[in-house]
Amino acid sequence: MGLVTAENRQVNAVDFKELDARRKAIESAFPNQWRLRMRRAVSWIECAEKASNDDSRFIFYWIAFNAACGRRDLRNAGRVHEEYFDTILRLDSNNAIHDAIWKRFHGPVRVFLDNHFVFDPFWKHHHGEDAHDWEIWFKRSTRKAHEALGQRDTRTILSILFDRLYVLRNQLMHGGATWNGKANRDQIRDGSRIMAFLVPLFIWLMMSDPKVDWGPPYYPFVDSQVR
Repeated sequence: MGLVTAENRQVNAVDFKELDARRKAIESAFPNQWRLRMRRAVSWIECAEKASNDDSRFIFYWIAFNAACGRRDLRNAGRVHEEYFDTILRLDSNNAIHDAIWKRFHGPVRVFLDNHFVFDPFWKHHHGEDAHDWEIWFKRSTRKAHEALGQRDTRTILSILFDRLYVLRNQLMHGGATWNGKANRDQIRDGSRIMAFLVPLFIWLMMSDPKVDWGPPYYPFVDSQVR
């Protein structure tokens, strides 16, 4: 399948069946660590596609994202994401990520970035921590994001966007939201839609070059007989 058409550069979605078929067809050319990452990541894409609501979909797509990019030698999530995005964008010769953000998800991305409920300093201030200037920081961050949108700076947008998505991830994974509840619907709906498109696309791009070193996964496969 082609991610981008020649006529209008419309980015096509990638689903589990396409990812799994491609993985099986090419995995013999890739190293073992890559195969482990792909088996795990693609399995969670399947789980996400079968999910019944946005809460579950978001969580399963985040697990797939972690399976794809997590590294033993980089425990800090921000640093992992930064290096991962640099590599993914280098592999994206057709600018599929760029086109996904600017053409297909420009509106949802902009709305998500304007939502202070996925801005970490807002919650620090809410809990009485030293973040009384959170509104100023939020305006600066949002202005930077809008400038990046205007300049079509995909790298900056990915960094800011996933910082906000990570806050939503923490809220869900640490019990800070009601499953399928009425509150937080906007950010969960938009976050789920964005993850559902970008994460499979990231994984597809990881299948494009067997020479790329993605680093050691934090939880490698260990034979049950080994102690």
